Amino acid sequence: MSTIDPAILAKANSWLNGNIDEETKNSIRQLIKDNQTELVDSFYQDLEFGTGGLRGLMGVGTNRMNVYTIGMATQGLANYLLKYFPGEDIKVAITHDSRINNTLFATTTANVLTANGIKVLYFKEMRPTPMLSFAVRHFGCKSGVMITASHNPKEYNGYKAYWEDGAQVVAPHDTNIIKEVQKITSFDQVNWNKQDNLFSYIEEDFDAIYLEKVKRLSLAPNEIQQQKDLPIVFSPIHGASGKMVPAAIRVFGFENIHIVKEQAEPDGTFPTVVYPNPEEAEALTLSLKLGKEVGAELILACDPDGDRYAAAVPNAQGEFELLNGNQTGSLLTYYLLSRWKEAGKLNGKQFMVNTIVTTELIDRICEGFGVKCFSVLTGFKNIAAIIRDLEGKETFIGGGEESYGYLVGDFVRDKDGVSACAMVAEVVAYYKTKGKTVFDVLAEIYERFGFYKETLISVTKKGKDGAEQIQALMTDFRHHPPKEMNGQAVERIVDVKASTVTHVESGKVEKLDMDKSNVMQFYLADGSKISARPSGTEPKIKYYFSVNKTLPQASDYRKVESELVSRLEGLKQYFS
Repeated sequence: MSTIDPAILAKANSWLNGNIDEETKNSIRQLIKDNQTELVDSFYQDLEFGTGGLRGLMGVGTNRMNVYTIGMATQGLANYLLKYFPGEDIKVAITHDSRINNTLFATTTANVLTANGIKVLYFKEMRPTPMLSFAVRHFGCKSGVMITASHNPKEYNGYKAYWEDGAQVVAPHDTNIIKEVQKITSFDQVNWNKQDNLFSYIEEDFDAIYLEKVKRLSLAPNEIQQQKDLPIVFSPIHGASGKMVPAAIRVFGFENIHIVKEQAEPDGTFPTVVYPNPEEAEALTLSLKLGKEVGAELILACDPDGDRYAAAVPNAQGEFELLNGNQTGSLLTYYLLSRWKEAGKLNGKQFMVNTIVTTELIDRICEGFGVKCFSVLTGFKNIAAIIRDLEGKETFIGGGEESYGYLVGDFVRDKDGVSACAMVAEVVAYYKTKGKTVFDVLAEIYERFGFYKETLISVTKKGKDGAEQIQALMTDFRHHPPKEMNGQAVERIVDVKASTVTHVESGKVEKLDMDKSNVMQFYLADGSKISARPSGTEPKIKYYFSVNKTLPQASDYRKVESELVSRLEGLKQYFS
């Protein structure tokens, strides 16, 4: 027992002596007796209510997702809502995805809110994150809560808090909510006395309202009619999008949709995949198998909460090739701007948004069409903030981030895998009517704006030690930045946390006009860009790599791609 920090043991004992259920107490006793490492990790800190909410491993203790940490977070949220909207009719929309403890955590959230006199609109069935975002605005809610851990492994769950504009909370509300949450230091400060009269359901008829909005996004109904039998495979990867994505694709006009049966049913254990993450090729194994069987021309998949999407299409050899988030984002951007231009709708009052770790190809495409493109910090809430600030003044066409998130139109204020899947299907169908494949269109984009290629390394470092190692890595980048990589000099260093841009050769330092974030970026002499960013939601540090080169002609596609892949591999060696 002497090896355990007394402060950690005191926290564990405060739970043992507190007003909690016996099963939780027994689990804590078991940890004290048999697993002190897990005990330390469960109690060494409070699970941080960050700017997006909570996310963490499920289990007992202050550093875990459980009904007590969720209750405390919700009490803090309730206190802030009551303080910010005094005397107003406050409503909060709630739903969840398919994760373990999904309904337990969602109903806990609902119960604490109603106990505090706040009305709850609770989705009768699980629905994807974008529908929660839309519901907040549609029903005039002041806030929303989505119980999800997105694409994290099955052991995780989370709690995403939304504001009245349908976006995840941003300044000043994010820090103000965090302060209120931090004031709740015990579950005894939580009002658990639910008021059932303040609870009502969002029924299934809301689906049709959302789908009608999605349908209006379509720019090519005639071309889709010509390609309505396009074979499309879809997998919800055991998540919450199994009903809505096929419905959205159908409402666009497609009829030949094949669902991956083994992954169709919601299941928080995600039994057929290692990780329920469409960014991982392994998660699409069954989708690719079905795609070959049915001769699919497009394969789509979503993560458990349906905000991220992935796509695969057959190449010239007939083999399915996975498109990354930068490629699909570039395709969607090019398609949307091309179609808006053809319709004569670009008049200088439109804009798009992406993030600082997303491909700069999107910026080049926007420049080519004369459309503003804002670059913001990672996190879709920052994209939504630009949409909110320009609402009523300029029109948002679309935007996204490299991590397989995209949004078309502004009725949702978070990334929307449901409408994105439908729009990617439209892109494939539209260009097919012009005799072009997806790779023909990518070559067209690369010839015109430059061939950009990106990759990503995620390094996982779990627990207290891992968090300290990640911070040490970032400190080292700041104090001892690399001078060259892959034979190319580092010309410019951007420190988003320090708000500085350093020109290495001259030593000149400029001010960076952007919110602070723990991100370092290195720009090399050949145009390569490397970004280092600790994840805000996972025990990881992520390294983003981007290289580019001119594409002389479409026939050089694979040759230039091979050169870019070689450059990426050279850069990755510095960080793996």
